[in-house]
Amino acid sequence: MEEYIAKFSNYLKGEKNVSPHTLKSYSADLNDFLNFLKKEKIPLKVRYIDHLTIRRFLASLQRRGLSHATMARKLATLRSFFRFLCREEYLEINPALGTRTPKIAKKLPKFLALSEVFALLESPDEKGILGLRDRAILELLYATGMRVSELVGLNVNDVDLLGGVTKIWGKGGKERLAPFGTEATQALHNYLRRRETLHPGEGERGLFLNKSGARISARSIRRLLDKYIKKASLSQKISPHTLRHSFATHLLDAGADLRSIQELLGHASLSTTQVYTHLTTERLKRVYDKAHPRA
Repeated sequence: MEEYIAKFSNYLKGEKNVSPHTLKSYSADLNDFLNFLKKEKIPLKVRYIDHLTIRRFLASLQRRGLSHATMARKLATLRSFFRFLCREEYLEINPALGTRTPKIAKKLPKFLALSEVFALLESPDEKGILGLRDRAILELLYATGMRVSELVGLNVNDVDLLGGVTKIWGKGGKERLAPFGTEATQALHNYLRRRETLHPGEGERGLFLNKSGARISARSIRRLLDKYIKKASLSQKISPHTLRHSFATHLLDAGADLRSIQELLGHASLSTTQVYTHLTTERLKRVYDKAHPRA
């Protein structure tokens, strides 16, 4: 099993080009399964694993109090792992195929009202270079709906201020173009005009830099967002992903079609984007209940 897991990891890195975060999740799930086999004294050979073994594993996860979403993710990992083994002819039948995925309650993503977004975007003090940088970061996150991991990976030459568009490298190394508006353009212009005062290291191409002149990290963006949430007096719990959800929700509310939003967000499947239709439906119901005299 350990040998096959190593081969699968190499496949994910070399052929699928998954992100380090995804690779770490897959490895953790497979190690969890491996520990279960050892604890249950099941031989660590794939031919001894059948659908009953998979069901026993899921039952053990439930006894540990793990959520249905976590259980579903671990099952998806096992399906991918055994599918790889079948493809490479190490195994004839995928034992995880006959196991039903635990039902997951749909959670609607949180989003900010327009007034809250504007308060957040205007909270950085733009007198210094770090304030200019932070304003540009917040504006670009909301203007494009990109992930934080995509934003920290941006290079200076990925952004076209004249055309109002940026190149984004998404999950699996997929490239897409995202437009941004005049406010984000101005914020980026103000920052880039003084970017050199952060003393970037030789050959440093990162668009957004920390105060030491190196490419900014996702953790630093989380910290600066926390700071501006407090400054803007926003009460609800907000993550960088909340700006992505707000971007999609506001576009849909304004009449954008779902397929366009899918392209802008970089979703591989339209079903992932469809969560926003449920979100706006819930919002419409609340408005109706509040405003209609016969509601």
